[in-house]
Amino acid sequence: MEASAYLEKQNPQEVEITISHAPPYHKPVNPTSSSSGEVDGVSLTWKDLWLTVPDGKGKTRPVLEGAYVTQDETLITTLTVRESVYYSALLQLPDSMSKAEKKERAEMTIREMGLQDSMDTRIGGWGAKGLSGGQKRRVSICIEILTRPKLLFLDEPTSGLDSAASYYVMSRIARLDEHQGRTIIASIHQPCSEVFDLFHNLCLLSSGRTVYFGDTSSAKEVSKPKKQSSVLLYSFFAFNGFPCPSFQNPSDHFLRSINKDFDEDIEQGSCGRKSSEEVIKTLIDSYRSSTTYQDVNNTVTEIYKKGLEVNDKKKNDHASFSTQCLVLTRRSLVNMHRDLGYYWLRLGIYIAICLGLGTIFFDLGSSYSSIQARSSMLMFVATFLTFMAIGGFPSFVEDMKVFESERLNGHYTTGAFVIANTLSSMPYLVLVSLIPGVLAYYLAGLREGFDHFAYFASTLFSCMLLVESLMMIVASLVPNYLMGIIAGAGIQGLMILGGGFFRLPNDLPHPFWKYPLYYVAFHKYAYQGLFKNEFQGEEFMYYEGGVRKVVDGEYILREKWQVEMGYSKWIDLVIILGMVVISRALFWVIIKIVEKVKPGFKGLIFAVPKKHSKQVLVNPLATPSH
Repeated sequence: MEASAYLEKQNPQEVEITISHAPPYHKPVNPTSSSSGEVDGVSLTWKDLWLTVPDGKGKTRPVLEGAYVTQDETLITTLTVRESVYYSALLQLPDSMSKAEKKERAEMTIREMGLQDSMDTRIGGWGAKGLSGGQKRRVSICIEILTRPKLLFLDEPTSGLDSAASYYVMSRIARLDEHQGRTIIASIHQPCSEVFDLFHNLCLLSSGRTVYFGDTSSAKEVSKPKKQSSVLLYSFFAFNGFPCPSFQNPSDHFLRSINKDFDEDIEQGSCGRKSSEEVIKTLIDSYRSSTTYQDVNNTVTEIYKKGLEVNDKKKNDHASFSTQCLVLTRRSLVNMHRDLGYYWLRLGIYIAICLGLGTIFFDLGSSYSSIQARSSMLMFVATFLTFMAIGGFPSFVEDMKVFESERLNGHYTTGAFVIANTLSSMPYLVLVSLIPGVLAYYLAGLREGFDHFAYFASTLFSCMLLVESLMMIVASLVPNYLMGIIAGAGIQGLMILGGGFFRLPNDLPHPFWKYPLYYVAFHKYAYQGLFKNEFQGEEFMYYEGGVRKVVDGEYILREKWQVEMGYSKWIDLVIILGMVVISRALFWVIIKIVEKVKPGFKGLIFAVPKKHSKQVLVNPLATPSH
């Protein structure tokens, strides 16, 4: 479940989790037994992991009471299966492997999960049929097993699959490197009997409470005990009066016995009928007093001791920083190219708007009346064309989801993501700035000279890049489409008001609007740079009393628009580019802060039970008491 995954990944100070090299095994580890062999394995232990959530009635409801599972599945829908797995291989596998070896590993992994016929099929995206839900789940599994991990978490790997496909997928997973001691932990809802038989160990949860954790066969099989007091030889459910009926799927029987959502009375042999809560309490009490529970705790203690003896050595088992940047940039370029909503739709809308802008201000000329028209057009370009960059916000949110998922799995660094996101967006922003800019600039007949057009296009490009940077910051803080667009529009709206066009700089109220907003808003530097580019060194004619008079651009800049003339237009452009650098750096800082602050913030929402509020860490070396 998602909340438990959050605690495990984001809030480790509230639970003691030990990962160590386990004793060698030729088959998956049975927590109630011990054996020896020659193949290395990995064990994961945890103690006392709790989570409660508000129930909306002023009270809290426990979700986890000592066990957990993880949930995570996010893919870039515009990529094909082959591309998704191959790019992940380039990021996760070390630079010591050649690209050919990484490609071979990716394709072999795809074949292991039975996706060879869908290698060149897109996962989804605009106008693409895409994969089924089950196929997407298998792609996620491919990405997770690329590095051949010793420990693998899978959350509902059979979701959306029929019984035949479920068995096929789970049998493939069970056979993955079975001779290399791989430990696989999976959460699964109502598996068919064939899939259920693939599991060596079973953990049953009811409202977050552990009902049973031990060998699967001990939960469902009944064998004649050698001693009357030997509980482990009985089926756990049969011993407590809830035997699994013949020819019934054990998982169906277990789920029905421990599900209290409908509070259905359950038949308990000769003891009559009991409510679901009574049945669950009986099973929990029986498990906690069993030797199985003691054996599990003893095994945890042994694993913890061995974990203390292991000297963890950090290895460079991932791609280098430069490789991460290159691979992420390449992958992002492909995604942006195929996602129509990222830039192509925006480009089409910009072309239509700039055609309208160029025709409504067509051939302005050099008369005095053209001064206001030129200024209005430049203001529109710097304000509303850049404002529309918020249209890419949904794509930004999807990028952030993929980043958060891959970042938590350690595929690459935050810095590599920020750099790649910036570099990959630049070519498309150049197109979005250049093509519509040509139409608007030359149809309106703005100032002649390629250098002046180059400055115009550069300013438009810089403003769009800056707005995208600001929206990426919003996406990292407000991962919701509607709230993010509203927040982004509100921020830009305030900057536009304080930019010095609708209210001249000398007329702006000093608190907030003049200091600091006027100097913080990039619109100020866009307006003044474009005005200098258009008016500085130019002359405009007008007639007064039949006499022809001339006004120069310097006068217009100083008196009409109150432009700061102490520095050139290039300084305005450099300031905007500096803001881009600062905003991208701020984006990186915010991501790093959110990674550390978000768990504490959520901790205020999800309260810890009172009896665990002071101390939830348990020493695994302590002797279990029953």
